[in-house]
Amino acid sequence: MNIKQYLDSTYLKTPEQSGLTEAENTTIAKEFIQEAIDENFKLIMIRPNIVSIARKMITEVNSPVQIGTVIDFPQGKAGLEAKLAEAKQAIADGADDLDFVCNYEAFKEGKVDLVKEEILQCTQLGLANNKVVKWIIEVAALTDKQIVQLSALIKNLVITNFKEENYASVFVKSSTGFYKTENNLPNGATVPTIVLMLENASPLPVKAAGGVRTYEEAVEMIRLGVKRIGTSGAKAIANGQKAEGGY
Repeated sequence: MNIKQYLDSTYLKTPEQSGLTEAENTTIAKEFIQEAIDENFKLIMIRPNIVSIARKMITEVNSPVQIGTVIDFPQGKAGLEAKLAEAKQAIADGADDLDFVCNYEAFKEGKVDLVKEEILQCTQLGLANNKVVKWIIEVAALTDKQIVQLSALIKNLVITNFKEENYASVFVKSSTGFYKTENNLPNGATVPTIVLMLENASPLPVKAAGGVRTYEEAVEMIRLGVKRIGTSGAKAIANGQKAEGGY
């Protein structure tokens, strides 16, 4: 199976997180972008401040690699106006995919109307600009019941408010990769959480982010029904090796 068209090659570390200067961190991001071009991955997923750099590099070589970025990352708490402003800037800079972090803490607190309004307005903005929209629900922060409920909430909002032809452009995505878990529990996609998402988000597509380390694990996710896989080890996975560390 050629899995490259399922892989979103991902570099989302800030200079602080990577222990590097701004310039050094940008250099690593550029290396990820170049690798995505060379390997013909589906997409390169980077921080918003790198989108314009990626657009320039990809356009210069006429590559089909798409550009994704994260919005209100990694906690999803900034509020609707901040989400919309950041997304509009990413669109202006040349992003193809907008991966919004759902305000999952508000959802857990029962503030469902707030969460619905964010999902509705941000999805409208993305689709109006012909972008792919993904909603990161942060499965490691949720119980199984909450994963079911939030996946279904996103699905029902999209089905109620948008046309069927848009469904394929609105994903439910598992994880940021930056959530701190206790006792070394996984903070990314696992088979049980992905199955819950697939069962409750359908007909919306699902993205497994973080936690996929090998070609075999990637194939298993694809066979379950996942349409995209986010990983910082895309080349290793595509080549049948194990992705070490990272996302």
